[in-house]
Amino acid sequence: MKALSVRQPWAWAIIYALKNVENRGWPIHYRGDILIHAAKTCTKKEYQLAKEFCQSMGVVIPELISLRRGQIIGMVTIVDCKFSQIASGWGMAEQYHWELANPREVTPIPYIGQLGIFEVPDALVSEVVAL
Repeated sequence: MKALSVRQPWAWAIIYALKNVENRGWPIHYRGDILIHAAKTCTKKEYQLAKEFCQSMGVVIPELISLRRGQIIGMVTIVDCKFSQIASGWGMAEQYHWELANPREVTPIPYIGQLGIFEVPDALVSEVVAL
């Protein structure tokens, strides 16, 4: 199954706070379900900037120490991808906005993330995700 590593607290926001846009510098043509992998790396500065942004969106995020990292934490459906020159809601200016829907939590699965879209063996996720 396809997966995408996302740094915390953004991965948490996708699954638990209805973050419906993932900002990337490259487009995606794939449409359908994708696993959300919470990346292992997150600096205190990155966390603080994200926390402030989330607060501006009315979202209170958990403390960094309580966020899962280095694990698959959920899945979401990619429904569209558009380039935008303006910022709006979760979407940043001059980025491709991957439009997300149907976020759902899964039993966390420890896994090493990768750059870009990567494959996770179906056998690994079959017990926690209906394939």
